[in-house]
Amino acid sequence: MLRLEGVSVDIAGAPVLRNVSLVVPPGGRVALIGRNGAGKTTTLRALMGLLPIKAGRITVDGQDCAGIPAHHRAKLGIGYAPEERRLFGSFTVQENMVLPAEVLKLPPDEIARRLEGVYTLLPELRGFAPRKAAGLSGGQGKMVALGRALMVGTRAVLLDEPFQGLAPALALRYAEALGRLHHALPDVAILITESNPELLRPLVEATYVIERGEIGVG
Repeated sequence: MLRLEGVSVDIAGAPVLRNVSLVVPPGGRVALIGRNGAGKTTTLRALMGLLPIKAGRITVDGQDCAGIPAHHRAKLGIGYAPEERRLFGSFTVQENMVLPAEVLKLPPDEIARRLEGVYTLLPELRGFAPRKAAGLSGGQGKMVALGRALMVGTRAVLLDEPFQGLAPALALRYAEALGRLHHALPDVAILITESNPELLRPLVEATYVIERGEIGVG
């Protein structure tokens, strides 16, 4: 379970999140909806330890994350697919996906097992696994970022604006992949940010709305 309790975040001295609280239960599919600049990405970055919190508490399955640096958050079983993808262009698709698992020093057989699971959920990734990430389209890069998040997201997966910029056909395939993910890994919590609530309505069970860094339930 992911839980934010009264979390506030300042950036460059300006308040961005104000007393944000939300819960994503095990196996839950939760949307965080808001306009650009409302605080969606900041919320995910705070969860991942990429931004310090000014006040409040973040827990994963009851474990307080306050003392856990960003580069250790993945050890908690949290996968993160940022909006801008952040792939290494000179690496192949497969190398990009297995990198976080290798950083965690997972055994090779476990990495292979997880990778096969990703290819089962996202079969199109298998087809261009040997391709360099620099040659991917934006939509393909989003799929790779999802696969990479799944390699370490055994407890939770955070997806930042996954549908932004996707052509309708690819957006449909992405939505289908999320549906397969929920059925294949029913205990994994999923938190998705999006500007358009209609895109996520069929995919999620609960919706939070964030506006000017403050949150409510939709």
